[in-house]
Amino acid sequence: MSSSHRPAQLATVPVAGETVSTPQVDIWVQRALNCAKMLSQKTRYTIRALQHLADHYREGPIRLDAIAEAQNIPRKFLTVILSEMGREGLVVSTRGRDGGYELALPPVDIRYGDIIRLTRGSLALVPCASRNAHEQCQNCLPEAECRLRGLMLTLRDEMATMLDRMTLADPITLEPPFADA
Repeated sequence: MSSSHRPAQLATVPVAGETVSTPQVDIWVQRALNCAKMLSQKTRYTIRALQHLADHYREGPIRLDAIAEAQNIPRKFLTVILSEMGREGLVVSTRGRDGGYELALPPVDIRYGDIIRLTRGSLALVPCASRNAHEQCQNCLPEAECRLRGLMLTLRDEMATMLDRMTLADPITLEPPFADA
């Protein structure tokens, strides 16, 4: 029998007093993480737009079209985003021929954690690990018994520490694309 046709060796993991095969554990973890989300497109657009305004801080208002083109953000979506950020006090707009948008605060006073919370509502990847918008996960173990929740709380806290420390004024190293990208 060729190696490509051999049955996979299954590792076993003890879970709640039972021995469970790895694929079954993988399915459980996948189901538990089903509600986990990456950053939404809106959050990514918001961060890029605010980074652009931070790069041009104190240069006067930046035209919407200039931001949209430089950051590859649809103009209509950018209008909504900048309007929301204006209501939150992060952006001010100026009307008229020389109008546009600029940061309402210095870049050093705008933290990435705050931007993500404003656009996403939480830094947590699962609802049960949210400090500000806590909800019990559906189809899960009781929270007191769920090790995944413990992992996600730790991850959320570490992520919050980093994102609340970093501001729009901080330099961010550009990383090369992954080889398979």
